[in-house]
Amino acid sequence: MDIFSHALWGGGLFGYRRYFWLAVFFGAFPDLSSFGVYLIIRVIDGTFTLGAPPLDSIPDWVFFNYNLTHSFITALVVIGITAFWKKSLAFAMLGWPFHICLDFPFHTTQYFPTQLFWPVSDFVIDGIAWNTSWVWFPNVAGILVLFLWRWRVKRNQVS
Repeated sequence: MDIFSHALWGGGLFGYRRYFWLAVFFGAFPDLSSFGVYLIIRVIDGTFTLGAPPLDSIPDWVFFNYNLTHSFITALVVIGITAFWKKSLAFAMLGWPFHICLDFPFHTTQYFPTQLFWPVSDFVIDGIAWNTSWVWFPNVAGILVLFLWRWRVKRNQVS
């Protein structure tokens, strides 16, 4: 799934109580910590080009960060620790495991398959590419429906 969709799903589903921007951040966090950092480095050193870089050109730390942040184990441990400290923050962080839920069926084994239970298991699903039109358009429609619903609920609470 694209990073903007992840961010919007995170904010729309888990940012309505409080901490909207934190929910947006955690919706995108797994990709920001791997591809986002790599993108910044490529822009700074002048090697950025449009499109997905070939796998053999991507440093090992990007794969490590991707696996670390795309694992339910990592996400649930961090969120569980946060919940003991401040439950309202933990709720906003649920965009992180939702990100993983969106990624594992929509990544193929050819390009960054999601290892759901890394480091315990390297199990992956050979999914459908998220940029396929019959995945991407329903995703956008779902985001629009979610935000229209949130807007309507909020408007009805005010009146």
